[in-house]
Amino acid sequence: MTIMGRLFAATSTVLATFALASVSLACADEGDQTSPEPAARDSASNQGSTTRARLRAVRVAGFDSPVEIKAAPGYPRLMFVVEQPGRVMVMRRGRKLKRPFLDIRGKVQYGGEEGLLSVAFPPDYRKSKRFYVYYNDNAGNIRVVEYRRRSAVRARPNTARLVMRIGHPVNSNHNGGQLNFLGRNLYFGTGDGGGGGDEPGNAQNRNSLLGKLIRINPVQSGRRAYSVPRSNPFVGRAGRDEIFSFGLRNPFRWSFDTTSSKRNVRIAIGDVGQDAFEEINYLNLSRARGGNFGWNRWEGFQPYEGGGSGTIKPSLVLPHPPNCSVIGGLVVRDRSLPALRGRYVFTDFCNGRILSFKPHLGRAAGRPTGLRISSVSSFGQSLGGALFVTSLDGSVYRIRQ
Repeated sequence: MTIMGRLFAATSTVLATFALASVSLACADEGDQTSPEPAARDSASNQGSTTRARLRAVRVAGFDSPVEIKAAPGYPRLMFVVEQPGRVMVMRRGRKLKRPFLDIRGKVQYGGEEGLLSVAFPPDYRKSKRFYVYYNDNAGNIRVVEYRRRSAVRARPNTARLVMRIGHPVNSNHNGGQLNFLGRNLYFGTGDGGGGGDEPGNAQNRNSLLGKLIRINPVQSGRRAYSVPRSNPFVGRAGRDEIFSFGLRNPFRWSFDTTSSKRNVRIAIGDVGQDAFEEINYLNLSRARGGNFGWNRWEGFQPYEGGGSGTIKPSLVLPHPPNCSVIGGLVVRDRSLPALRGRYVFTDFCNGRILSFKPHLGRAAGRPTGLRISSVSSFGQSLGGALFVTSLDGSVYRIRQ
């Protein structure tokens, strides 16, 4: 699927057209629309909003197709904005700096759902100076690459070290695209390889790294570009050691929640659907370890290719239409946003309504926030908790109350 064109064109057998300023880089394959089941219908309910008209999106700065905004440990005054064509830009105290932090446009295949999609900074970033990017190379394959910084606002582009390359040779869509650290381990979600229906069955194939949540230690270990935690679920078993979870279609945006539970880190994955449903999976990280999120046997709560048992069911689904491409969010920590603090915020690229729910295990129902932002590509937070939203209309917004 393309994202920068004027029309949203489906890649499944039936085409659906939407008038958009730009088209989602995580978009679903629109086909025959099916009526949502009652359980799915609840997820888009309009019940009980107390936040309407109390929240506002304030435009902070303009960028070239911004797809992500991240904070870096040790640098509370800086925010890093990923531009899909291949640059990482910097905002200092809310003001955009002219010079890029990193410019690798010559190495990035940009267009459609491809491009530079994510950046991540390890907890020891201030000392180690290492950071990581996720992008499609000029052959369309996925690369995770390590760089080092020169200063707080400038990287050293000549320090590139390939950590992992994942073949993505056939289709240009479903690239996944988010890096996040938890401790020293780097997690990232990959798409199923594109096209409609995951015909090769990559997501369910534990010998493929497509359609997965991957966990590695990205620091070079001897001659190895990275190492695999011994506690990964398929170490010593059938399947690639790097796999943490499988059965994902296109987990474009996802996040860790370290605040809602004192005992367990939780994970929230926005997984882009096929013809009928978008889904949010919110669960303990321990439950996700070795877990099967169901694609392509299930789409939302509905059997897709045979259904079956033993899969993790979504916490929330969004029916088509009016949704087409879920954009996973995060749990808000901003003390200046009491209407949202402690709630998980998310949206859909085509619908544009910012929704939220109180994080809990089990089924959830999205509640409108009263905000609507077009072409959202990600949510991000500063080290102090300030909530930002990036949009493919070229804007970065800060949410205020």
